[in-house]
Amino acid sequence: MTWVDLVAVAAGGFTGAIIRYFVSKKLNTNSLIPYGTLVVNLLGCLLIGLVVGLQLSSSLTFLLATGVAGALTTFSTWVKEIVAMARLQEFAKSVVYLLGSIIFGIAFVYVGYIGGTFF
Repeated sequence: MTWVDLVAVAAGGFTGAIIRYFVSKKLNTNSLIPYGTLVVNLLGCLLIGLVVGLQLSSSLTFLLATGVAGALTTFSTWVKEIVAMARLQEFAKSVVYLLGSIIFGIAFVYVGYIGGTFF
């Protein structure tokens, strides 16, 4: 990994974190389903699939996949939200959120990958 790659990861990470903050702030309202977290995680899945499908240079991959998508997505917040739903005895919603995130996440990576291979 070169210094250029490290700067790419840092710039992408900054960008992804800022995007996640604003999307989560806008969409994570008082409803039980944290739509902001769902949206950023699915966008990150789509972006990673697209980057892999496009077979970009290592620096662009570090910028977009490791940096932007890595900071955009959030595993720890997702798990915390599932646990919070379960603690409120919203078991059905927590299971739907968990399984929906996984199934749609895989689908979004696949769609991004297929889309990237067309270019």
